[in-house]
Amino acid sequence: MDTLSTLKLLSSQMSFEADGEPRVNSDPPACFSPKEHDHAFVHPAQLPGGRKMLLLKTLLSSACERDCFYCPFRAGRDFRRATFKPDEFAGLFNKLNQNGMAEGVFLSSGIAGGGVRTQDKLLDTAEILRRKHHYLGYLHLKIMPGAEKQQVYRAMQLADRVSVNLEAPSTERLAKLAPHKIFFEELLRPLKWVEEIRRTVPSYKFWSGRWPSTVTQFVAGGSDESDLELLALTNWLNRNVGLKRAYFSAFHPIRNTPLENKPAVDPVREHRLYQASFLLRDYGFDLEELPFMNKTNNLPLHTDPKQAWAEMYFGENPIELNKADKHQLIRIPGIGLKGADAIISVRRNSRLRDLSSLKKLGVIAERAAPYILLDGRKPALQLALL
Repeated sequence: MDTLSTLKLLSSQMSFEADGEPRVNSDPPACFSPKEHDHAFVHPAQLPGGRKMLLLKTLLSSACERDCFYCPFRAGRDFRRATFKPDEFAGLFNKLNQNGMAEGVFLSSGIAGGGVRTQDKLLDTAEILRRKHHYLGYLHLKIMPGAEKQQVYRAMQLADRVSVNLEAPSTERLAKLAPHKIFFEELLRPLKWVEEIRRTVPSYKFWSGRWPSTVTQFVAGGSDESDLELLALTNWLNRNVGLKRAYFSAFHPIRNTPLENKPAVDPVREHRLYQASFLLRDYGFDLEELPFMNKTNNLPLHTDPKQAWAEMYFGENPIELNKADKHQLIRIPGIGLKGADAIISVRRNSRLRDLSSLKKLGVIAERAAPYILLDGRKPALQLALL
């Protein structure tokens, strides 16, 4: 099998691994609307700050000794496997990069010979890319279950982003997905190591003079966990280990795995989890303010959590937009962080009196209208004027 065929095989199931900016408006969840690309192993991605790139997402090897119940690469599953040697993959990616076919790389691997041995191969690949091929672009390295602290430190020196997939929010929940993974020792502890290293080692010792960002991913609904469980842990990770983002991948069954008959999770649930996680991280919401449903501790699917909160607090008592502070503004549906800053800036010289002026500031005026007052009056929602 030639190298491109090997790459296609190894990357064929990597779409469930997220690296990019999920959308949090009313549209279906996605990184952004991609245009067709000739190479199935390259994925459009949008990084923090809005930069878009063609990202190669692949495994170094699909051979795996772990038997996670949901995973297409689990041990014992009947499908064709492949493996790259570190120098082989680095050389191939270098050619793709030079030809403009891939701008960044997200590299993971199945586990063969233990987490430490597998992590060494990932680090060897990254070393060859950075040192031999002088690759200066975006590199996301996966931290393997069981990796040692020194390996985590070396990954941080080479990568722009490192990640550990927690998959589930607790030991008990993880047992339903990956019974031979150890939640605290193998998964949560490396995330704590990353933050400990950030606090003790100056940033100039890392790639491009910056500490790498850290992300994790959950299989939403795979272990019958509630949204409250997922978001409580996400909130803790944001505050205690400097997590940049939690990704949520709605469970879908894979043929010839123990969970092949488990129903797929509605992708809208994934979308609501993203929206709620951003409210916790960026909008000053507390976990207790999110509108969990009493019986299930899940978020409602029919409306986004910010709007559900606004219905409770602004529905009967709209807030005066010309007086609201930033903390209040960003809690109004249709007003984001930039929109709130724009409103405050304009208010220094004039008053806001109609919805058309809000739209010019980047506000989704029709979403904000039911919850605001403009000069003491509820605005008339006249779409023709917008």
